[in-house]
Amino acid sequence: MQTPEEIRKGIREGRISHPTAGLAPGYVQANLVVLRKAYAFDFLLFCQRNPKPCPVLEVLEPGIYLTESLAKGADIRTDIPRYRIYRNGDLVETVKDIRDLWREDFITFLLGCSFSFEEALLKNDIPVRHIEEGKNVPMFNTSIPVASAGIFKGNLVVTMRPIPEALVVRAVQITTRYALVHGAPVHIGRPEAIGIRNLGKPDYGDPVTVREGEIPVFWACGVTPQAVIRNAKPDLVITHAPGHMLIGDIKNESLALL
Repeated sequence: MQTPEEIRKGIREGRISHPTAGLAPGYVQANLVVLRKAYAFDFLLFCQRNPKPCPVLEVLEPGIYLTESLAKGADIRTDIPRYRIYRNGDLVETVKDIRDLWREDFITFLLGCSFSFEEALLKNDIPVRHIEEGKNVPMFNTSIPVASAGIFKGNLVVTMRPIPEALVVRAVQITTRYALVHGAPVHIGRPEAIGIRNLGKPDYGDPVTVREGEIPVFWACGVTPQAVIRNAKPDLVITHAPGHMLIGDIKNESLALL
């Protein structure tokens, strides 16, 4: 098994460009939001008011692109497989490297990712379908409003994992321990109740098989900032592409509640 450092090196060198689900089992993965200092307080307040979709793991000071606590010296500009570039709220480009876009007034937020609790689900014999099928996790826009902060407002984005009915309670118990990586589900069953019309057509990621006897379970998702960015329309924001995370050096268990 490759170490997180080896995986980041493979991403930096262009040898790894696919979604990071299932890579470096046991190690933390993080969502990325990079924006100008002028918007940073509003976004920090947005995260503070919405800890389920936006649990803050690390914030870098203006112009700093090397991480300190999640990984020693991971380069925010090169060590994520895919980046999304938003200008005035519009997604204009997806790239593999953001060095040519880097600015001295950029502030980086690294947010918890639900990929981090999947190891615990698997250890408890709870299936994780997108890993089984070699796909990106399905993600959906919902009708659930998030708490606004400054220019940032909108609705929650969720990930979905089909769980055998008999194991749903256990899945809730397990993921509740991981509050810094989205924690317990926000909704169980009845996707239409949260504005999801078709599980076979996710807004981000890939559709997965939902088998007979399985219940769709929904967790808050770190793609939520990308949805609110479209409403806020800041001049320039850089995020990870959905499912393409920064892999850190710290263990998932270090984020779990006892």
